[in-house]
Amino acid sequence: MKRKKIVSLLLTGVMTAALLAVPAQAAETQPIRVNSYKGSTLEVGERSGLIIGPSGAEYTVTSSAPDIVAVEQVLTFWVAVAKSEGTAEITAANRAGASGTLTLTVGSANASASPDSAIQPDNMEIRQELIRLINQTRKANGVSELSVSEALMNAAQVCSDRRYTWHHSQEECQAAADAGYPYGFGDNLTVFTGTEDAAQHALDNWINSPGHFQTMIDPACDCIGVGVTQVDGITYCFMFVGIPNSVNFYA
Repeated sequence: MKRKKIVSLLLTGVMTAALLAVPAQAAETQPIRVNSYKGSTLEVGERSGLIIGPSGAEYTVTSSAPDIVAVEQVLTFWVAVAKSEGTAEITAANRAGASGTLTLTVGSANASASPDSAIQPDNMEIRQELIRLINQTRKANGVSELSVSEALMNAAQVCSDRRYTWHHSQEECQAAADAGYPYGFGDNLTVFTGTEDAAQHALDNWINSPGHFQTMIDPACDCIGVGVTQVDGITYCFMFVGIPNSVNFYA
């Protein structure tokens, strides 16, 4: 009888260990995503911030052709720098050896830019940090992180540059449509005095507002864009999160 109890306990321990191992294995195989703020096409001389996910990990970033596209680390962020015409593959790898890639094409500085590559460079580091914090919050609440939409980045920046202090629904929908985003979306706005720690300040404001928090962690969303404008000591922040299979009635 005693032997049966011991065997039962051992089996329970093995099953528990197996169950605990499953999430750990899934986390190790999570794919690495690499996006560029300005899309996959740059002009000679342009710089574009890179968004690498999942967030919260350290990455080493390399270029297959540094003479065409070089990569630089600025503080905790990575930036792609277009040097000459051609194509280069950007690779981001974590300490576990997993990697993700992004192909960037560099054209002549005289080439006409597409709408998606017209993103405004204002406060790029703050915007990148805000996206990182939002994705971190989503992950902590059990929903997937969001990839960057160049169109929504443009639309959000357009709206923050207008210095709205309350929502202008029609204008926001029109901005998304004009930027080339064809679906409906959710959006958050916050305005506050001060420019220090702006990304964290914006995130805290949205976390502390139930409606804004639910928009931020909505599992129906699949992409994100943010805009940040700082004028005369005031910070204006917009977040647009794309919702596929929904409709923008102003598009």
